[in-house]
Amino acid sequence: MRRQAWRLAAVLVAALTLGGCAGDGLKSGENACATARTPCLDGKATVALTTSRGEVRIELDGDAAPLTAGNFLDLVRRGAYDGTVFHRVVRQPSPFVVQGGDPLSANPVVPTSQYGSGSFIDPKSGEERLIPLEVKLSAEESPRYGQELLTPGVTSQLALPHQRGAVAMARSADPDSASAQFYVALQALPELDGRYAVFGRVSQGMEVVDRIQQGDRIVRATVVKGGG
Repeated sequence: MRRQAWRLAAVLVAALTLGGCAGDGLKSGENACATARTPCLDGKATVALTTSRGEVRIELDGDAAPLTAGNFLDLVRRGAYDGTVFHRVVRQPSPFVVQGGDPLSANPVVPTSQYGSGSFIDPKSGEERLIPLEVKLSAEESPRYGQELLTPGVTSQLALPHQRGAVAMARSADPDSASAQFYVALQALPELDGRYAVFGRVSQGMEVVDRIQQGDRIVRATVVKGGG
């Protein structure tokens, strides 16, 4: 079972082929929100995803993942997720993830074979927005950036582990290549802990997530509460 889980984790990496440079180049212990070029979230916020299967609400955790949660919140406000497709749903041989949020998938002229290869393009600069891997340990004041945490004794101390309903950023092999694509964990996935940035959880509508099929869409995403 564990071997299968690691194989699925490798497929998750391979599903993304994001290019461009790495994120903001932050280091562990730095104040991300003081130096980052992307928005941060202070505290909690709630986002509603109206999908073709029903509504899903996500609580974003800006305390443990301010940069990653802030990026997601900003993209919701920009309408970046409206009309995008859940392009990857893995339930066999065991429940794994529901993945979506590729801005390319909202464009009707883009072939489905390219879904999962896109990122958010800043309309002002024309450049990809990429953010660094952000992982926080419960005992530490600030998150760590740009480094995977793989030691079992360390991953057990994560502030935001991959429990069922966890929402995290998808990325390529580069730890600092997350952009817009995200996934929801369909069960606890400890093999992904410390490797991907969890930034929130499904607070309502997990039964809707369980019904989502590959090809279903996010009709619109809205901010329900918080976020300033």
